[in-house]
Amino acid sequence: MKLEVLYEDNHLIAVFKPANLLVQGDITGDVSLMDEVKTYIKEKYQKPGNIFLGLLHRLDRPVQGIVLFAKTSKGASRLSEQFRDHTIQKFYTAVVAGELPRTATLINWILKDENKNKVEVFDRETRGALRAELSFETIATNKKYSLVRVALKTGRPHQIRAQFSHIGHPLVGDTKYGGQKNSELLLAATQLIFTGATDNAQHEIKIDAPESFLKFVK
Repeated sequence: MKLEVLYEDNHLIAVFKPANLLVQGDITGDVSLMDEVKTYIKEKYQKPGNIFLGLLHRLDRPVQGIVLFAKTSKGASRLSEQFRDHTIQKFYTAVVAGELPRTATLINWILKDENKNKVEVFDRETRGALRAELSFETIATNKKYSLVRVALKTGRPHQIRAQFSHIGHPLVGDTKYGGQKNSELLLAATQLIFTGATDNAQHEIKIDAPESFLKFVK
């Protein structure tokens, strides 16, 4: 694959993850985004031996969009702290079934079943479940489908997919959570705002919503 680099400095690199590519290698042995980024760094900077690459966050395998990695231990430490403290702003674009209000906030509790790799959503605090919060804005709708911009407040497993399904508006292509079949899951990480590892300046990485998403609300 041809790696699409969206941002790079001495400590960080952000790239575009295509749908259905693993962020990190697993038992399948399939090629991962981390593998591709390490190869890019090795070749660009002619580095011998092992390449350091810090995993800062993940996207589910079917999800496409922006992924940020650390090229140094300093970058890993400082950005990991921002992810832990939820000071990084993460925005997603999705297409969901039905018509939604213009804006709303969803607060639930999520419990993951590791064996099934699926989560259950609760409306009130539940033992073992983690608090999950997001807000969204409806960008366009034709009543059958809605294009939404999602601001993720917490980073729980399958959070966006499960919370929208819970309110009766599953994502298109998300058959795991009740969505209609489609050639792809219509969820993309489209914007990331963070503080640089060393300059204390605010950085923004943003990509457009995929064209395949827009056709559903035309």
